Amino acid sequence: MIGIELLDDPRADAAAVRTELRDIARLNSLFGGTRAVVRELEMIFKRAGKREEGRGKSATWTLLDVGTGLGDIPRAAAIAARRYGITLRLVGIELSRGAAMAAREIESADKLALVLADGGALPLRPRSVDLVIASQVLHHLPREVAVRWIAAFGTLARRAVILADLRRSQVAMAALWLAAYPLGFNAVTRHDGVLSLRRGYTRGEFNEMLVAAGVHPVARYRPGFRVVAAWESPLTPDP
Repeated sequence: MIGIELLDDPRADAAAVRTELRDIARLNSLFGGTRAVVRELEMIFKRAGKREEGRGKSATWTLLDVGTGLGDIPRAAAIAARRYGITLRLVGIELSRGAAMAAREIESADKLALVLADGGALPLRPRSVDLVIASQVLHHLPREVAVRWIAAFGTLARRAVILADLRRSQVAMAALWLAAYPLGFNAVTRHDGVLSLRRGYTRGEFNEMLVAAGVHPVARYRPGFRVVAAWESPLTPDP
């Protein structure tokens, strides 16, 4: 692993974690992190929504977000899902107590159930949730551990898995460092943001992890220096 980020330490100071997670949520909103995940989900919602509409039904799905941070991305997903007649029950996984506490403080109509757990040892049965998402989580892990997590996510999801992370780029590193000042980010966020980008992936590297996890290589770039991969479960419950 390259360097150490604040969020790598589950015992990090809660106030510092809260500050950094707020900065990350702003970055997600401004520079494509949220949109990268929601865009992939919308394609799944659209297909499923048409099927349910033809039956005159509404649908309720469970979405599991591994490394949820403040829960900004699953809540954005819930808003998008409603446009397609789908209600999401949101569950966030966090290893950090500080992060879980910060997520619970967020006021939102879309409730997020928080579970303290390691993403590599989730207390869930196979096919027990509809959707699994993990955004900007895998770069915190050694490559071989990330592969095991990806394989595990595939066993949990009844419908689909969506992974999103950072695309490694010198341009993005410089842009983040410069943008951090007018955005008012503190020194820790600036450091960790650049370090996260250094830990990021090329599309080829992301596809290599997918193949090692037994998944077809589907990684692609999205705006904001993002790399994403999404696939639907072969055991999708709808015909």
